[in-house]
Amino acid sequence: MIIKTVETSEEKQLAYDVRTNVFVHEQNVPPEVEIDEFDEQAIHLIGYKNDVPIAACRVRFLDHYGKLERICVLKDQRGKSYGSELIHTMEDVIRKEGYEKAKLNAQTHAIDFYQRLGYDVVSGEFMDAGIPHVTMKKILK
Repeated sequence: MIIKTVETSEEKQLAYDVRTNVFVHEQNVPPEVEIDEFDEQAIHLIGYKNDVPIAACRVRFLDHYGKLERICVLKDQRGKSYGSELIHTMEDVIRKEGYEKAKLNAQTHAIDFYQRLGYDVVSGEFMDAGIPHVTMKKILK
């Protein structure tokens, strides 16, 4: 997979299309919740396989953390380590911006995935868009 930073409105729309496919159509997140006011201040990344968008995510910066958000891989492309590639690239973006800590709100079914990447659960379970989540953090080296 080739991951690049979104630079044009067309690329941003492709990232939104991947997110909409995963979160709105597959997980029933309301569209007005998925695409939100924070999209304008985020750094967006998109992953391509054979020039076809298959993954997307965004990074925001707040409270001394780089926050990993909207991490998704199309259903038929999962299980191929693309999610891990996205996370590592997001962590690189966070480091390049001068931050040493990362956090994310993980869907509870994905806790093990993030723990394998060095993230620790730091909250109890809470609901976001009707889906159970926990907050996880990692010190970047």
